[in-house]
Amino acid sequence: MEIKGEELKVLFTEEQIQNKISELAEEMNEFYKNEEVIAVCVLKGAVMFAVDLVKSLKMPLKMEFIRLSSYGSGTVSTGKVHAVDISLPDLNGKNVLIIEDIVDTGLTAKFLLDFINNNFKTKSTKFCSLLDKKVSRVTDIEPDYYGFHIDDKFVVGYGLDYDGYFRNLRYIGYSDKAI
Repeated sequence: MEIKGEELKVLFTEEQIQNKISELAEEMNEFYKNEEVIAVCVLKGAVMFAVDLVKSLKMPLKMEFIRLSSYGSGTVSTGKVHAVDISLPDLNGKNVLIIEDIVDTGLTAKFLLDFINNNFKTKSTKFCSLLDKKVSRVTDIEPDYYGFHIDDKFVVGYGLDYDGYFRNLRYIGYSDKAI
């Protein structure tokens, strides 16, 4: 199945996304106060969200980037998480904020949380996802912070892709066509 831009329907507008990011940032600013945070962005999908989010965070902050994947080509998770690049600095004693685009099966989130918990003794580890797709969850992972719940739609835009395309949309959209 191929998705065409003209087939997309808007699920969340740019304005809705930016308003939600402001709300999440307020919550995080209150939680962390002025403590240092290391934000770990899961590439490539979360980059748009992470950049907009950290611009509204007021605490001292460092950014790190990792690449994980549980998708091959297309729209269905392979069920296996591949660590494409997971090199991180010493996170011992640090506040870690993982920033992800979507939690659906929860496999990527579980893999990353297990990796951090098995390799570091952080001061705190929080998980933030723009989208929470509980209907697809196969693990008991729940994000500490999330922007929107979504139902069983394959979404693109604002960093989320279909075979590498549509990441550059300013909104999050979906297609009614069977995928």
